[in-house]
Amino acid sequence: MPEPRKTFGPIVLLGLSAGTLCAVAGSKDWAALDDTEELAQNPAASQLLETGTAAEMPLAAALSLVVLALWGVLLVTRGVVRRVVAVLATLASLGLLATVVAGHSSTRNGVEQAFADIGVETTVHITGWWWAALVGAVLAVLAGILAARHAPHWPAMGSRYDAPGAAAAGPVRVDEANTTELWKAIDEGHDPTA
Repeated sequence: MPEPRKTFGPIVLLGLSAGTLCAVAGSKDWAALDDTEELAQNPAASQLLETGTAAEMPLAAALSLVVLALWGVLLVTRGVVRRVVAVLATLASLGLLATVVAGHSSTRNGVEQAFADIGVETTVHITGWWWAALVGAVLAVLAGILAARHAPHWPAMGSRYDAPGAAAAGPVRVDEANTTELWKAIDEGHDPTA
């Protein structure tokens, strides 16, 4: 088993990559027509092709952005909060996976129904974007589970990146001539000018 601190980079990269893949795939058509050339000659079908059908799954794109946002928060948190965010990322990824699985039939049926409503029979197939979303969603769930497991052992950002008000100590007084002390106080999060 790898050292938990060494899992930080690969797991975060996996989570961000999976979320990005799902965000891109979620904004593409998951279902497509098999015979668009014949349909282009039908005026009603041609108009429907131009205006669009129910081939997209916007909920998947939205959940993907939630997953990406949670991974961003996970990068800047530490301790228990980081684990809670990892669990939330896992839950959002599970919702994304459920949306992708449900989208397989709903996008196909939506396109078929849109053409059936105008009296046109057609056959529909699932595109590669649905498969990309499925792979991305599974990887996002896996990354979330791994993050929840390893998050307490991951390195945290240094306290020097905390908000200035987070420092418990009061202002540090230093001799203005000694710039080394001045820079050291700034690195520790103190405002030497206060």
